[in-house]
Amino acid sequence: MTMMSGTAPLAPMKALHTGSGDPLLLLHGFMLSPHCWEQVAQRLSGTCEVFAPAFRGHWGGPDLDGWYLDVATLADQIEDQLDELGWRTCHIAGNSLGGWVGFELARRGRARTLTAIAPAGGWSNPSLWQILVGLKFLAMVPVVEVGKRIGDVGLSAPARQFAALLLSKDTGAVPRRALEGVITAALNCPAILPMLAGGLRMPPPEDLSTLHTPVRLLMCEHDRMIPNQPYAERFLRELPESADRILVHGVGHVPMLEAPDRVATLIIEHMYANRARLRVV
Repeated sequence: MTMMSGTAPLAPMKALHTGSGDPLLLLHGFMLSPHCWEQVAQRLSGTCEVFAPAFRGHWGGPDLDGWYLDVATLADQIEDQLDELGWRTCHIAGNSLGGWVGFELARRGRARTLTAIAPAGGWSNPSLWQILVGLKFLAMVPVVEVGKRIGDVGLSAPARQFAALLLSKDTGAVPRRALEGVITAALNCPAILPMLAGGLRMPPPEDLSTLHTPVRLLMCEHDRMIPNQPYAERFLRELPESADRILVHGVGHVPMLEAPDRVATLIIEHMYANRARLRVV
């Protein structure tokens, strides 16, 4: 569990673990890996002990166990890792699928604060919106399979540009290493179909209005994967009035890639704004 430098070759990462201070858990999105948090972790490592694990079935994470994978199973994995670290509670920031798992961990009492960045899970089960987002990811399966067969060509300039357009707004602001991390993680993610199948079996989501964890919801203005309309409507409607609701301008679905300074600032602001009133256990 190490902090990767910007020049180190890309390799599977079980977890990025760096820094010292308040415990901060960073959770990546579907088909991604801890590499997407490298720039943010570097900026926060001076004030936080940062832990960013790879999810089960994702590049660097534990192997799949069975044909189905869901948010509860991923939360179980992360809880076990928190227990190994001795973190009874911690601050959590999660993007997309990581935000969804972050809400589940908050329900279980593991979150001191939660920063949910373009979180998934803002749909009813079953629902049209759930099916549409599932089809969007399902359409990526043949692209991934082709990428596996063409090898290093998959990291070519066109492939990097495609990944940048899909996940960011200012494609020129995304470092080449970050894009190669996104592509390599997607090409090494056996969880695609099990996660989509597991999502269909999940029970209806619980009402978020009863959540006691201080929440900051970050919506990305140019989110092409899970657009704010309609996918943020449930969060806007159900989260307590005390929750922050912020539209982050000029960024796509994974803003850590193109705006790490802003993301790091928004996370640390939320942590410190609530630090005084939290009882550490």
